[in-house]
Amino acid sequence: MIETPVSAAAVPESDVRTGAGHAPAPVRRRPRPDWRKRGEIALLSGPALLMFLGFVIFPVAMAAFYGFFKWNGFGWPTEFVGLNNYLLIWQDESFRDAVLHNFIIVVLSLVMQGPIAILFALLLNQKIRGRSLIRVLIFMPYVISEVIVGIGWSLMMQDAGALNSLLDKWGLGALQQSWLADPSIAMWTLMVIITWKYIGFAVILMLAGMQSIPEELYEAAAIDGAGFWKIQWSITLPLLGPTIRIWAFLSIIGSLQLFDLVNIIWGQYIAATAGTSTMATYMYQNGHLAGSYGFGNAVAVMLFLISLVIALVYQRFVLRRDTEGAVTGASGRKRS
Repeated sequence: MIETPVSAAAVPESDVRTGAGHAPAPVRRRPRPDWRKRGEIALLSGPALLMFLGFVIFPVAMAAFYGFFKWNGFGWPTEFVGLNNYLLIWQDESFRDAVLHNFIIVVLSLVMQGPIAILFALLLNQKIRGRSLIRVLIFMPYVISEVIVGIGWSLMMQDAGALNSLLDKWGLGALQQSWLADPSIAMWTLMVIITWKYIGFAVILMLAGMQSIPEELYEAAAIDGAGFWKIQWSITLPLLGPTIRIWAFLSIIGSLQLFDLVNIIWGQYIAATAGTSTMATYMYQNGHLAGSYGFGNAVAVMLFLISLVIALVYQRFVLRRDTEGAVTGASGRKRS
């Protein structure tokens, strides 16, 4: 008997769909939500989230709200001015100068503090006598109050202050300057003070990053004949990259929000003429001192937005390589 082949059209549609003759495909069940784990996460993160909403998000939202009014700081604002405050900010040349000063401080802080901190960290990472004492002395300015630092430096850098007096006694009277009032050097005076104040924090961060580098890498490089500076360039700096990027991020945000030292040393009126005003001092002068709290809140919102945009851009293009390496779970494995 000759068997006739069965065409595909003769196979019932139900058999084609179910795959007759084969084991049915396993049905994947969606995992049940772990409510206990979610509850633990909510219990542990809830207080921190409430604190963040109450002391960060809510004040920012209220500042944005007050920025739409002409408000003297008392009672509920009633004189609505719309975007007029925000438009006046950018029309004011003093605010644009303050923004420029902030960005100059950002760049100079990175250029001046970064190399100095790395060199100090390389020195203090070696086995030298008095290393602990040097670390304490370098870090000490960072823990001193900004008020004490500002008053001390302002007295020392005045026209009749200690610095000009020492230059005169040493026969260097030609080098005497108006360190605080001369617009051509006031910014450099500020950068020297900032570097002296915050270099200790950068050094401590760099030292902590160097402690995490395996000693075996240095030993292997030394066996291969690499010199000290070659080892630092090829091993220390690349592996110190995440620490440098975190320090740079903190330095940028701190430079954008600089207020204390400028306000204490130069005051609310001299800073603008000396070329050291910042967005924070502009906000204080034109908001609090002028009694225009609606305008001051608008300036605060602009400062927040500028810092937020820079932080997001920095995280997107600079910190992304570090944050992606810390991702765990299925999404992290798929991405890698």
